[in-house]
Amino acid sequence: MRLVQTSVLAAVLVAVGSTRAPRVAAAPASAPPNILFIMADDHAAQAISAYGSRLIETPHIDRIAREGARFDRAFVTNSICAPSRAVMLTGKYSHKNGLRDNRDEFDGGQVTFPKLLQKAGYQTAMIGKWHLKTDPTGFDYWKILIDQGEYYRPVFVENGKQVEEPGYVTDLITKSVLDFLDQRDRSRPFAVLYHHKAPHRNWMPSPKHLDLYSGRDLPLPETFWDDYAGRPAAAAADMRVADMYLSQDMKLQEDVYGEETGTGGQAGYPAGESWKRSYARMSAEERAAWDAHYGPIGEEFRKNRPTGRALAEWKYQRYIKDYLACIASVDENVGRVLDYLDENGLAENTLVVYTSDQGFYLGEHGWYDKRLMYEESLSTPLLVRDPHAARRGRVSNDLVLNLDFAPTFLDYAGVDVPTDMQGRSLRALLEGQAPDDWRTSLYYRYYEFPHGWHDVRPHYGVRTRRHKLIRFGGDMDVWELFDLEKDPHERRNLYTDPTYAGVRQELHDRLDALRRELGDEAGFEDDGPGGVAVGAGAGWFGRLRRPSGFLSSHVVDTDPARVLTSTCSKRARPQ
Repeated sequence: MRLVQTSVLAAVLVAVGSTRAPRVAAAPASAPPNILFIMADDHAAQAISAYGSRLIETPHIDRIAREGARFDRAFVTNSICAPSRAVMLTGKYSHKNGLRDNRDEFDGGQVTFPKLLQKAGYQTAMIGKWHLKTDPTGFDYWKILIDQGEYYRPVFVENGKQVEEPGYVTDLITKSVLDFLDQRDRSRPFAVLYHHKAPHRNWMPSPKHLDLYSGRDLPLPETFWDDYAGRPAAAAADMRVADMYLSQDMKLQEDVYGEETGTGGQAGYPAGESWKRSYARMSAEERAAWDAHYGPIGEEFRKNRPTGRALAEWKYQRYIKDYLACIASVDENVGRVLDYLDENGLAENTLVVYTSDQGFYLGEHGWYDKRLMYEESLSTPLLVRDPHAARRGRVSNDLVLNLDFAPTFLDYAGVDVPTDMQGRSLRALLEGQAPDDWRTSLYYRYYEFPHGWHDVRPHYGVRTRRHKLIRFGGDMDVWELFDLEKDPHERRNLYTDPTYAGVRQELHDRLDALRRELGDEAGFEDDGPGGVAVGAGAGWFGRLRRPSGFLSSHVVDTDPARVLTSTCSKRARPQ
């Protein structure tokens, strides 16, 4: 039997003495600031109009930049979902927080910024995508998707209890955030992690946005037909748009596509069956809207089935339109929450942050997904509205990392930043006072190989303002060097170019220094499974004792006795 959506929330907030109250005047500026941390999943800066996107208008997300600051050189330390989230929570690199790839489990016993805010008197909440396998800790209230979550009729875990809710996931996450804000303890500042599933693969739009791009095609990226010359790791990666699934990614029915034409990042994955399950989650009304939109697309595909380059370009159009339509829903819902802050006198003392867990390829180099240390996935959007900042519309070109989020939130809350956090507060940058010793280079490391998806080799590297040096391992030992000023698309590997010998040595020296400074001098041979063993005491997720390949996002049964038999498979879902 489905649980009532707000039952656990109401119980939690009653326990801390909260009652529904009328709208109130703005809090005085001297009060500790509220924190609203909005994070999308795989939202590339190229798909935000504040960053100059020609693909989509995002007026509500843009509002955060217009009334706050935009960071044009924001990056991640490990461009993949779960590791990026662990870095965000702990302020530590993956080798320090113990979560190096999507196979690992997060150690919830370690220090995180929500725990420190909670200890300092904040009412904390985590709502939306969590993806860390163990129970959230440091939160007064949490309501999270299981694993990746589903776009339609998703199953949440609300403070330990499963809740299945009809509707579209982006709308439902936002409703839960608004419910929490409406019923919060008004005697305490709040810190809400408002984390979306969208626009993660497989990019299923809301019915209201299905036709957003109907009748027009979008331009191919300049590097869509990249030949990967001089970059064997790029050539080996299985993340080309041309190889996407016709079922799960393109949303074609089996009687239309017949057989898959690509590996989709993992050859042998039962994409058709996965798509059938996703499609079956819709209500009759939702399915009717989908059939009205995708039916004619499928019929045209059946009559005039493209092949070769034409098929790759057809797949790109289907992919990018669905991806952008998912973002339209995120933008609309961000607007709902910003309006709520305005209408309830909260905007004047709420720090608002919008970001993504990493960047994403929107056809650049012929790819989708992330992982690689090239600019599109290394970078991430970062927009911050400090209501007390003297200047609006500030643009920062300083090198910042998702490692910096935890120290920033603690700094604004007046909480001491633990000395073992490896990031730095962004507050000085937001106030236009960049410290003289701010970083001039950054370190990156990716681990997930040979297990997992997309065959991206493990690698690490250094990026400065102008240059980038990367070393790939696994079944190869390859170095790449790029001049980002002359080659912003990173197509020419300059590692053996004698004119860059001096630059190469400087980058090697800087990379070695960063690895020593950060305590990460392990070689690729040491990249075994990391993370933390989860036992019976690890909470709701730990009690499931998940095997490798756990299909937790396919849980539709709210009876815990049947969960295990309904969620195990030989393969995990697309990452």
